[in-house]
Amino acid sequence: MMNPKTAAAARPDVYEYELPGGFQVLAGKTDADNDRLSIKVAAPNDYWFHVRGMPGSHVILRVAAEEPSRDIIKQAAAVAAYHSKARTGGVVPVSCTRAKYVTKAGRDKPGTVHIRKETVLKVRPAVPEPSSE
Repeated sequence: MMNPKTAAAARPDVYEYELPGGFQVLAGKTDADNDRLSIKVAAPNDYWFHVRGMPGSHVILRVAAEEPSRDIIKQAAAVAAYHSKARTGGVVPVSCTRAKYVTKAGRDKPGTVHIRKETVLKVRPAVPEPSSE
């Protein structure tokens, strides 16, 4: 049985949001949480987001059976912009790739990753309204 302290250390502390269609978005709260979210928690086909050129959360859009629409992807990118130093910056460039293209070298400091096959989305920072259900 896993020690509860070890289990808590392995699970990242994240902000959680739900988008239309039941899509889940997770945003890391610290550099260490970002590492765990990007490298350990994200499934290979999940989408990964980070604001370009400044500090911010790593954000994962969970992909189950159904692929998200471009609108859902842009909403997840807006969450990444919101959880960054660019929150008040108007339209913000956000990097997007599949989680399988996010890697980390052992010597990299926490929160630092390398990405490939990036697409840049320009979005306004926002988080989804809480559902009233």
